[in-house]
Amino acid sequence: MASASQPTTQPASLPASAQASNAHHSPLAPMALPEHARDFARAPGLPRLIALAAVIGFCGVPAAWLLLNLIQGFTNLFFYQTLSFAPHSPAGNTLGAVVIVLPVIGGLIVGAMARFGSDKIRGHGIPEAIEAILFGKSKMSPRVAVLKPLSSGIVIGSGGPFGAEGPIIMTGGAIGSLIAQYFHLSAAERKTLLVAGATAGMTAVFGTPVAAVLLAVELLLFEWRPRSLLPVIVACAVAGFARPLLLEAGPLFPMTTPAVSPIALVSCVIAGVCAGLLSAGMSRALYAIEDAFHKLPVHWMWWPAIGGLAVGVGGYLEPRALGVGYDVIADLLAGHFTLHAAAALLLVKALIWAIALGSCTSGGVLAPLLMIGAGLGTLLAPILPGGDITLWALVCMAATLAGVLGAPLTAIVFALGLTHDVNALLPLLLTCGVSYGVTIWIMPRSIMTEKIARRGRHIHREYGVDPLERLHVGELMTREPEALVADMTIDEAAQRAFGATQRHRAYPVIDASRAVLGMVDRQALTRAQEQGLQTLGQLYGVNPPLVALPSETGRIVSARFAAHHLERLPVVSDATSRKLVGIISRSDLVKPAEHWRSEEEVRERMLHLGRKRR
Repeated sequence: MASASQPTTQPASLPASAQASNAHHSPLAPMALPEHARDFARAPGLPRLIALAAVIGFCGVPAAWLLLNLIQGFTNLFFYQTLSFAPHSPAGNTLGAVVIVLPVIGGLIVGAMARFGSDKIRGHGIPEAIEAILFGKSKMSPRVAVLKPLSSGIVIGSGGPFGAEGPIIMTGGAIGSLIAQYFHLSAAERKTLLVAGATAGMTAVFGTPVAAVLLAVELLLFEWRPRSLLPVIVACAVAGFARPLLLEAGPLFPMTTPAVSPIALVSCVIAGVCAGLLSAGMSRALYAIEDAFHKLPVHWMWWPAIGGLAVGVGGYLEPRALGVGYDVIADLLAGHFTLHAAAALLLVKALIWAIALGSCTSGGVLAPLLMIGAGLGTLLAPILPGGDITLWALVCMAATLAGVLGAPLTAIVFALGLTHDVNALLPLLLTCGVSYGVTIWIMPRSIMTEKIARRGRHIHREYGVDPLERLHVGELMTREPEALVADMTIDEAAQRAFGATQRHRAYPVIDASRAVLGMVDRQALTRAQEQGLQTLGQLYGVNPPLVALPSETGRIVSARFAAHHLERLPVVSDATSRKLVGIISRSDLVKPAEHWRSEEEVRERMLHLGRKRR
């Protein structure tokens, strides 16, 4: 606001519709870009973020090791009554009907942990991470870092049909968030380190660093900037290099499928459609079951135990559906299942997974989806020409993941990282693309965003270049605006600029060298008259006014408008001389949207074939 001791730019009281205009105004006129204009912004704090991301990436490996050992330790404790971390499948137990009770016990323990510890441990981890990123300023508590792996170890160790990836994403994200909070970083920088920790944990569990980076791009970062992408790449790379120190090196499911024939093109489309329909069906079933749990007349603390009862019954009927099931996935990919056994496994695993996850217990979704998708491929293999059973198990596994997550690139590279089977790249590309297309056509949201939407928060996952990022102030501003000189008297300014012939809501004030002192409007002049000031120059102090530079993007200036509640800013040639070259208003920032609308909605015929008849 205008005063004798404080500079002004634009009073906040002016209406947003106010706009300066003159004959020289050309909103999208070309300009010579400055030498320092860049394709990507150079964030000053990027080296520090990369260094912290490297530390976080290394921390992701022991976190993953601890989680996997917790799962194995609780598996041995529940199913074999031994204190051991040796790898054993829950399917080999000899407990008989007693196995029905074990997931119930695990559900009771985790329900109590969620109620009296932290309810953030409920769910499969990725939606919770997304919500923290978009709506929680990327803040996670130390409780989550401790309780999430512990609760997931108990649930999966007692037979829960989940994987370790959701919990490690939440745990790794919590580690990154806590480190960022310790160093007093901004919310955007915390997001970067949270995602770096989450993807480093996924890399450590599966040994798929490139897929983890793509998961960040498609699901977690919600932007494509070097400031966020480079730290995530470094964290995943460090976790990948450090993984052999504590975990087994190499792919989880090494395999090589034979080369496909051209007829496989049709088979990939059929497999993609089936995987997409399965993905949509599972997503709808999951949230229908969750709605049913919400209607139960009991506290949510008891829901995991109720879901555990369904898991126990399913595990009694089909023991190989219990637990993480990496060994089962390997057998499916190797074609060791008969059609009958694969159908039974697919049905039971899908059912108990949906019921258990719908009960809001703790566990990941990637491993169950891999098993269910591989089972689908085993069932479709006899009717799909152009490849063998191992190929269709692999591509349906990835396509189911692509459909459920809504992340086709992640699914394709994830399957390659798990198997190192480059022969399957082309079938993976087509099948995952078709599955993704089917699900986005029939499903308004993915399994990752539906839970957040049910809390009244919509997430839009389409990315594009912001028109305000693409256009600079020099292209949007009004050139050669009318200005008032500093030695003009207050009364003269009120009469000439704000009298009967007033043309604009506010005017820039300049000195003899055309350096901008600030902006002035009618209200500022009225207050100056009341204070007994004589000239416009007396309105401003020694501090430089807020201005815009021609080289700045529209987005930067729009943020300045919002931060300082401005309606318009003078544009100066440079920050040193502050020579007036134009003025930009809020209404100028709307013009790129009109350009975008024209590109999206105006249809034109550009090519005319044949000669016109006379």
